[in-house]
Amino acid sequence: MINQAIKRELKDYVNITLGLMLYTFGFTVFLLPYEIVTGGIAGIGAVVFYATKFPVQYTFFIINAVLIVAALKILGLKFLLKTIYATFALTFLLEVAQDIVIQPDGTFYKLMGEGNDFMSLVIGCTLTGTSLAVVFLNNGSTGGTDIIAAAVNKYRNISLGRVILLIDVCIIGSCLFIDTFGPVEVRCQKVIFGFCTMFIECSMLDYVMSWRRQSVQFLIFSNKYQEIANAIAMTTEHSLTLLDGHGWYSGKPSKVICLLAKKSESVTIFRLIKSIDPDAFVSQSSVIGVYGEGFDKIKVKVPKKDEKVKK
Repeated sequence: MINQAIKRELKDYVNITLGLMLYTFGFTVFLLPYEIVTGGIAGIGAVVFYATKFPVQYTFFIINAVLIVAALKILGLKFLLKTIYATFALTFLLEVAQDIVIQPDGTFYKLMGEGNDFMSLVIGCTLTGTSLAVVFLNNGSTGGTDIIAAAVNKYRNISLGRVILLIDVCIIGSCLFIDTFGPVEVRCQKVIFGFCTMFIECSMLDYVMSWRRQSVQFLIFSNKYQEIANAIAMTTEHSLTLLDGHGWYSGKPSKVICLLAKKSESVTIFRLIKSIDPDAFVSQSSVIGVYGEGFDKIKVKVPKKDEKVKK
């Protein structure tokens, strides 16, 4: 069991690192050279950088350090250990990446060429949104607004993307008040581009998170239900429910296995069924949400009057 736990932790850290590398690539190559304003702490760092040339990674690190200390009690040490790791790793990766893409004259190399700001925005935010989902799915966080979103999501059934969306509106809207961006029309353009980055990034975050968390329900009809149930329980560590059925045509009683599982486990479950009973009748359907042990937590607040009735 200890080895399994260590393997899971190592897998989380490897995947978090890959997610951070993808974020660094999308942000540094596609967003920073075109002075595209994004949300989050990286967005604040970018705004500060455009205005003062103070390095993005240092702003990112300072703000995250404050938020990590403030959120320690809410999110717990285990979650924040990965956040601390991600903060240091992303600070390092951003510094290295900027040194690579910067040209001898001090400007950033524009991979998409001049005049392709919006296309660069779409590609960059698709990459950063996906990378944030990868980090979250492995129990980590890139810090900043992610910490705030994770804290809200812990107690309320509000998607991570929606929380980040609300925070990013405030960050991006601040561009209107920064004179160094130029005249008002240029600042308005920055804000509009910023809202586009916000929409694309949050949409990708929620899409990838929802896709990875999709659950399915199996109804399995087989005379070898006992063998199938044992194999599924031992392989996937899922609990199952046996339902009493009655064949209309045969007139015989039968047992039906009811199973809720992650969609990613579907192939494994089908293989187990086929290896035991190739003629089994199987129904698979998508479900909107599954809550309880092994799945998502129920995140609704119980009114005080209902708590009193229960007591």
